[in-house]
Amino acid sequence: MNKSDQNKQPKHHQSGRLFQRVTVFIIWAWLIIFALIPNILVVLASFLTRDEDTFLELPLTVESYLRFIDPLYVKVFMHSLSMAAITTLICLILGYPFAWLVSRVSKKWQSFLMLLLIIPFWTNSLVRLYAVKLIIAANGLLSSALIGMGLIDEPLQILYTQKAVIGGLVYLLFPFMVLPLYAVFTDMRDDIVLASKDLGANKFQTFWHIILPLTTPGIISGVLLVLLPAMGMFYVADILGGSRNLLVGNIIKSQFLDARDWPFGAAASVLLTVTMAILIAAYYASSKRIGKTDHNEVA
Repeated sequence: MNKSDQNKQPKHHQSGRLFQRVTVFIIWAWLIIFALIPNILVVLASFLTRDEDTFLELPLTVESYLRFIDPLYVKVFMHSLSMAAITTLICLILGYPFAWLVSRVSKKWQSFLMLLLIIPFWTNSLVRLYAVKLIIAANGLLSSALIGMGLIDEPLQILYTQKAVIGGLVYLLFPFMVLPLYAVFTDMRDDIVLASKDLGANKFQTFWHIILPLTTPGIISGVLLVLLPAMGMFYVADILGGSRNLLVGNIIKSQFLDARDWPFGAAASVLLTVTMAILIAAYYASSKRIGKTDHNEVA
């Protein structure tokens, strides 16, 4: 198309292209200013040296990363990872059948149930956590109700334990596991499942060889959305776990706000980011594998 033909294009096409370019520019500017540059600064800060007055100074060093070899921080990291892994597993065990059941009902009920799922997001998570704290405290509603019914003699000791932290994380992050699983279940073709049954597969074989592989991208997406945030939600451990159940997020917060050791806090943030990058790579590899499987089946 020569220049004279381009001039003959309708004005609404030209305005549409201009709008598209402006939109792309705004998106890229937003990502560069609020995502790329802050992350570069965090990575740079992790290699600088701590200073009492200016927080950061040269020379560049890897000392902040080497400190994670310390058994104290290894123990905190592994404890945080274990609580995040248990939280993710509970969310998956509960969320997988929940998402499947929701995808099986009528469209009207699906919309209503998904609305109920996301309604808690309308309230601040801190407010909801303090409500949970009032319920599970030794003199809270739960213990008072159980004592009143004669089921227990002494108040339950749930608050400031690992169980309380995991319960709080599951309560906050459960919708993030259900939403991607619900998406893959609604996109799954029923005729593939019916074909498996027609070919003689029992329910377990159909689930293991058909349903589970097709829903793997949703599982990995849910794990991504639950595991990493579970390691960083420091306020859950502060409100429900006390000082014995720390998350990696508590280390990052204390290093930036209390200890004023910005390089070490930045190094912890970078390690979390790298972990997320590894999980995202696993997600794309799984999605690619599922795509190839579907292509081969169609072929």
